Amino acid sequence: MDIPQASALVSSAVLAAIPLMFAGIGELVTEKSGVLNLGVEGMMLMGAVSGYAVTTVTGEPWLGVLAAIGAGMAMALLFGFLTLTMLANQVATGLSLTIFGIGLSAYVGKPYTSAAVSATIAVWPIPGLAKIPVLGAAFFSLRPLEYLAFLMFPLVAWFLYRTRAGLVLRSVGESPQVAHSVGFPVIGVRYGATLFGGAMAGLAGGYYSIVQLHLWQEQLTAGRGWIALALVVFATWRPGRLLVGALLFGAVNGLQFYAQGVGVAVPTQFLAMLPYVATIVVLVLISRNPNTIRLNAPASLGKPFFAAG
Repeated sequence: MDIPQASALVSSAVLAAIPLMFAGIGELVTEKSGVLNLGVEGMMLMGAVSGYAVTTVTGEPWLGVLAAIGAGMAMALLFGFLTLTMLANQVATGLSLTIFGIGLSAYVGKPYTSAAVSATIAVWPIPGLAKIPVLGAAFFSLRPLEYLAFLMFPLVAWFLYRTRAGLVLRSVGESPQVAHSVGFPVIGVRYGATLFGGAMAGLAGGYYSIVQLHLWQEQLTAGRGWIALALVVFATWRPGRLLVGALLFGAVNGLQFYAQGVGVAVPTQFLAMLPYVATIVVLVLISRNPNTIRLNAPASLGKPFFAAG
């Protein structure tokens, strides 16, 4: 493998990781508040179709990005109303949200499956750093959204562990009853975290359709929402580990395309399986020590809260 090939491989790995970084960090914040939203895939799909439709109609990709975020938040608001206000089961509601998102996005996206979008978001290379061999193109010659994906991790880590609001959110996730007893708005905090998760999932979907693929088709995200959920567990609810996990998944995904490009004599269907197989293997290895997950998972994750009095 020469330098141009290595550069292309690293760049493809980073680009494959970007949507997972957005969706994963949003779900991490949601789960830190004690809310388990399994509807990430549905929110991503609605973000993808909404962003692509608005970009097609207006010719403005940034309006499409805003529409994607809005669609993800709307789906998250529906989930929040059902689980936080109506106290519906979070697991069942999240699964229903994904099924609803798959169907609704397919219906809404019918007129746009053959639409062509030429508008795109320009790359912002960082002078000097962008010319570093192999790593320059992958990390320092990106679009603003891709820089934002990396920036979200230190921002979320700072918010969770260095601010009072982050402390409140984590306390709500650990013991909502105690948080309520000292005057914290448990339901309000959980709504905020859920909406943030929806915004990030919608942005992840919009990134796929507007920036990365420049197209819309049914089930465009191809199960990446489930991968984002798995990465949160893999990271044991820590932002730094989540970033590493997303990049590892991106690397496996990049190796898949590299192997196809160099003509490895393996069926393409098997190569397409590799990222998902790698995720399953990692989760199996983590599950061998359940204490790790139990110690780091928010204590009230997935449990409804009702303020009595």
